[in-house]
Amino acid sequence: MEALERYIHDHTSPEAELLRELDRQTHLRMVQPRMISGHIQGKLLELLVRMMRPRRILEIGTFTGYSALCMAAGLEEGGTLDTIEVDDELEELACSFFRRSEHGGKIRHHVGSALDVAPRLGGSFDLVFIDGDKREYPDYYRMLMGDGGGRPLVHGGSVLIADNILWYGKVVAPVAHGDKHTQRILEFNRMVREDDRVESVIVPIRDGLNLIRVK
Repeated sequence: MEALERYIHDHTSPEAELLRELDRQTHLRMVQPRMISGHIQGKLLELLVRMMRPRRILEIGTFTGYSALCMAAGLEEGGTLDTIEVDDELEELACSFFRRSEHGGKIRHHVGSALDVAPRLGGSFDLVFIDGDKREYPDYYRMLMGDGGGRPLVHGGSVLIADNILWYGKVVAPVAHGDKHTQRILEFNRMVREDDRVESVIVPIRDGLNLIRVK
């Protein structure tokens, strides 16, 4: 598998130097650096943005800012990306790289719970990347779709991309009683599959992406 992964990396457009530096800093400074999107997934996000040409992007879960920078690179001038991170201790590192990027001006960074912040941003979003607290995935989905009384934050044609949807293979293993992360990922996947307002496909890249299009 290592040889195949190396082949994939070698035959994918090269990683920008700023992103490579951010990856290094994330691995040096973070307790769980594997949470970073990384080169292959980041390039996929960039290309999806280029192909979809969204005007407004919402990201739930900034971490150190790698995925936000990738999506901003694919975003046309005049487009905006709102990214929300609940951990205020990550703000300095992420924003320092946003400021250094030629695409950083497209990014608006928010600190707080996405469930509180996103509804206050106004309007609706063309693309949403969900990579926040796995225990809140069903709540994010209900919020975005306007279930439970709130106004929808997406519209017909919007695309949602949910990360870590295979959760290291735990979705097909017996689930421990107290494992809320896996339980909520399973609940989210069921919600999407049973919702006739959307169409979806799970792509087994890294830890799995659920690509969801609102009809």
